[in-house]
Amino acid sequence: MQPARIFDAFPAPTYRGTQERALQDIRDAFAAGNDVVFVRAPTGSGKSLLARAIAGCARTAAEAEPSEASSAYYTTPQVSQLDDVAADDLLADLNIIRGKGNYSCILPGEENTPVNQAPCVRERGYDCDVKHRCPYFSDRAIASNREIAAMTLAYFMQTAGSEVFRKRDVVVIDEAHGLAEWAEMYATIHLGPRTVPFWDDLRVPDLEAADRDPLERAATYAESLADVCTRRKDDLLAQEQLTPAEVRERDRLQELVGDLDWFVSDYRDPQSPTTWLVDQTAPSGDPSAGAATAADAAAAGGEGGQSADEPAGGPVTIKPMNPEKYLAHTVWDRGNKFALLSATILNKDAFCRQVGLDPDDVALVDVGHTFPVENRPLYDVTRGKMTYEHRDETLPKIARAIVRIMAAHPDEKGIVHAHSYDIQERLRDTLSDFGVGARVRSHDRDDRDAALERWKAADDSDVFLSVKMEEALDLNGDLARWQVLCKAPFQNTGDSRIAHRLAEGQWAWYYRATLRTVMQACGRVVRAPDDYGATYLADESLLDCFERARSDMPDWFAAQVDRLSTPDLPPFDPAAAVGDATASTAPATDRSPSRSEPTDHSTQTDARRERASPLADVWDTES
Repeated sequence: MQPARIFDAFPAPTYRGTQERALQDIRDAFAAGNDVVFVRAPTGSGKSLLARAIAGCARTAAEAEPSEASSAYYTTPQVSQLDDVAADDLLADLNIIRGKGNYSCILPGEENTPVNQAPCVRERGYDCDVKHRCPYFSDRAIASNREIAAMTLAYFMQTAGSEVFRKRDVVVIDEAHGLAEWAEMYATIHLGPRTVPFWDDLRVPDLEAADRDPLERAATYAESLADVCTRRKDDLLAQEQLTPAEVRERDRLQELVGDLDWFVSDYRDPQSPTTWLVDQTAPSGDPSAGAATAADAAAAGGEGGQSADEPAGGPVTIKPMNPEKYLAHTVWDRGNKFALLSATILNKDAFCRQVGLDPDDVALVDVGHTFPVENRPLYDVTRGKMTYEHRDETLPKIARAIVRIMAAHPDEKGIVHAHSYDIQERLRDTLSDFGVGARVRSHDRDDRDAALERWKAADDSDVFLSVKMEEALDLNGDLARWQVLCKAPFQNTGDSRIAHRLAEGQWAWYYRATLRTVMQACGRVVRAPDDYGATYLADESLLDCFERARSDMPDWFAAQVDRLSTPDLPPFDPAAAVGDATASTAPATDRSPSRSEPTDHSTQTDARRERASPLADVWDTES
């Protein structure tokens, strides 16, 4: 790596905000010998431009010896971030490669077939005479031979060990704050009817029914299931031609065998730092279903396995916690130097522990925030707690507050972060009952992106009820001038990984993860130094989170919290909220200094801290 090249590699003609200082600090951090540099850069700092400059410091193929790694990778977990890179002319030399399923075959009659189901993967020995023009293989060839290859984190991890995408000199990971959670998600193995093609033919053991350790029993079952999957996959490979459905089954079996082998290998490795957890749900349907033949039951039940007399179990999920070994293989072995960029890597040492890095080998570069704090106000409209046991009482109060906020912004779009589909549905119904449904839009699981784009493209001032859109959403300018956080985005305590960590007392980690999501959400409606937008906090547990995670707040967000104030909203008037009457003026988007003075929340009572257990604030968060 050549850190001194960082200014020459910066793609923009001029610097804005704190970019020049950030480049100096990043250059110095790598020049000091650090293998990994965290770049904590808030919204609007131009992270993608900084990422391009860092990637440009990689040793070139001409500078490297044949045995040395050269060039760079740029990767991000978010598809939308990769789309933004593709649309940015300043980043045109980041050569993007996506998974096969994102490309269409160009053969006659196959134009609507994704490449991962095209004749080249359906027919054994197929020789494609237009492979050189295939959009997937063309992009792959370009990305593998150019100085900067760009891809999603999922594709990056899947290509670990690939001869095409080998180790490079520099790896840049954008939006890296969730790296540990993404790795846990990618390494999780789901065994059920949606993931195992022949699930209905299997008799699955009840992993907790025997005297043996459930994890040991799961590992034994995984070995046997991998053998069954391998035989079925080999049968498919022996066929001359496959249907698209058989191609999908073959690929799924191949992936499943790799996942199961990885779990068994890691679990049986006494040196592995990974902690594995196993969850199993009850079988559904006829309890005798899935018995198949005795031979099948023995094959699936494994060594000492399961006879037809043993109780059957249901779908199984095998989860890793802090999968350092997995990250070592899929990420840390892929480069010499690493830059991890995010606005919300809140605690360097804790993050290093999660992802298997030595904090002594890691430097942290803080990039200053360039957005005036008065342009990004936080407002306290809390109406109680949104935990499951309090939701029936609190949700109607929040809906009333949203009506008042709508009246304060009669001509401005807003977004409501509902956190879950249950809350979204109940809010939509309650707002409709209040008579403001004509100004409210929402989405379901199947039309998230399409509904969002329709709302963004509309010229009206409709309000969008969203679920899980706290990250990777750009609502610049008039796309949204206000937003409401209806529910503190606590992670689901019903997840065995979360419960395991909390049982070990890792509450600092839990509140830090929640704060991280809140900070991400707060950046959705203010995207530039001259942009402005208000964030309304409706769940009282958000204030608890701020108190408990205060020590991990970066200065720029602490400044927002310190200015937290209670807005002077118009009275509850549905007619004003939908524009049928003249609404009162509220300070929410008034950028003048005459806005109501912030309330000093630093002197709030510590009564919330004195509960017997903080679990009372977050239990059953996904209900």
